Amino acid sequence: MTRVPRGYIARRRRTKMRSFASNFRGAHLRLNRMITQQVKRAFVSSHRDRGRHKRDFRRLWITRINAATRIYKVFDSYSKLIHNLYKKKLILNRKMLAQVAVSNPNNLYTISNKIKIIN
Repeated sequence: MTRVPRGYIARRRRTKMRSFASNFRGAHLRLNRMITQQVKRAFVSSHRDRGRHKRDFRRLWITRINAATRIYKVFDSYSKLIHNLYKKKLILNRKMLAQVAVSNPNNLYTISNKIKIIN
């Protein structure tokens, strides 16, 4: 029996998976079965960690704002600052507040004075 040349679909699928695994090492780069397993695992991890990344940064911003409010005696706590911001409809997200708290605490103090004056 003569050899039958196969189609290109399986090869195309494998080369696509291999392109995702270009930075892997050892057998994870060379063996097709190992490549598919590791690429799937990497995709699962990246999908899971995108949400975790956002969560971690939000926690960092909240910690920075809380520390700055306590150190500079803006309010007693982070929660009171955020509560008063929402009450007075001053829309500042936590990322911007954390930037202000770290880089220029005087502006954070100015923001708190605006809240207190409106009371």
